[in-house]
Amino acid sequence: MKTAIYRVRSPMLLFFVLICWVSLASAASLDTIVITQGRDNPTRIGIVPMRMDGSLAGLVDAAEIVAGDLARSGEFAPIARDNMLSMPVRPEEVIYRDWRVLGAEFVSIGQATREADGRVTVTFYLFDVPGQRQLLMERVTGRMDQWRDIAHRVADLIYEKITGVRGAFSTRIAYVLAQYAGTSRARYSIEVADADGERSRTIYSSSQPLMSVSWAPDARRIAYVSFETGRPSIVIQDVYSLARERIASFRGINSAPVFSPDGRQLAMVLSRDGNPEIYLYNLTDRTLRRLTRNPAIDTEPTWAPDGRRIIFTSDRGGKPQIYALELATNFEERLTFEGDYNARARMLDDGNLVFVHRSAGIFNIAWQDMRRDRVVVLTRTNLDESPSVAPNGAMLMYATQARGKGILAVVSIDGSVKYELPSSSGDVREPAWSPFMDPLSGR
Repeated sequence: MKTAIYRVRSPMLLFFVLICWVSLASAASLDTIVITQGRDNPTRIGIVPMRMDGSLAGLVDAAEIVAGDLARSGEFAPIARDNMLSMPVRPEEVIYRDWRVLGAEFVSIGQATREADGRVTVTFYLFDVPGQRQLLMERVTGRMDQWRDIAHRVADLIYEKITGVRGAFSTRIAYVLAQYAGTSRARYSIEVADADGERSRTIYSSSQPLMSVSWAPDARRIAYVSFETGRPSIVIQDVYSLARERIASFRGINSAPVFSPDGRQLAMVLSRDGNPEIYLYNLTDRTLRRLTRNPAIDTEPTWAPDGRRIIFTSDRGGKPQIYALELATNFEERLTFEGDYNARARMLDDGNLVFVHRSAGIFNIAWQDMRRDRVVVLTRTNLDESPSVAPNGAMLMYATQARGKGILAVVSIDGSVKYELPSSSGDVREPAWSPFMDPLSGR
């Protein structure tokens, strides 16, 4: 369930208030990314235009996609092509002096060729300019329709080589789009797109609301809440085959499904016993286990990375705060204390939290250092909600309001980098960032 539920006390009213966030929308695509804030001293890098076989002339230069990925990370400042003093293709053509003059620390070159079987291979190199040495040489191959996947893989490899952190440019995002909400033509859909918002496609559409999207760890399945039957139910869907299965449609609330790290269970919110509580649903034997037993509202479960704890939101202390429950012992503890509203938490691999935090009456995304019990507000936009963390832990995506409509935005975990993925003509919400995946191998 969305964090807004705590503004009303009736559990069922809370749930139906939840579906009213959408407004008029008419397109699923996301517009060009707008970088609104970057680091003060990003690494300057030259991404030289690639030499392309004539048969590939109609494709976007992979170097453009790579440069866009790296710029979006905030870690890099790609050098404008118009400023490049030379455009080498082979290693022996690299003149380090040309790149030192431009302040470049690294330069990447490459070429794309069409194979006899019709597939495409990009061969690229990465050079350390101050050290005047080659750091990397890789070949990435895929089908013609995987051209953007090939470019994202190149960006991942460059990013990891320089930063030591695995790149997440080959991942996907899922989100909910509403079209003509509040009218007889209302349409709701779940969209899946590249991490940069490109190649969005509808995997399910309904005249009834959809919400609470989450990915399975295999990056092939998603779970979400659908009102297609007129009441909330939890559905699991294969992103590729589009096969769907309704797994929970109990009386009352069926909400907030989240896969366990091993993909064998779903945490969810059910009110089948009269009050919203956290349950575990075993996907193997189809059994339910009730975790919480409190007269308050317990909702918005997520998993600790090790799968041993459930992190959830509860107003049992009078205001919504974040709690943790040990699955082995059912021991519960409160995790957040600063502020009177903290909800929709996600736990990072280092044990720290990100969540929705109300400050001065405004809902923003915050990060909490669990060791020092220090809270840092990461965003300063309007009505920020639904944080979802990239699998490498470097960035998080969230929903917000801008220019009178709902958009998706991204912020780095340290708050220094921010960019927007605006919708062309409507509201988008409930982003979910996929786990690591390998589109070129189908995994």
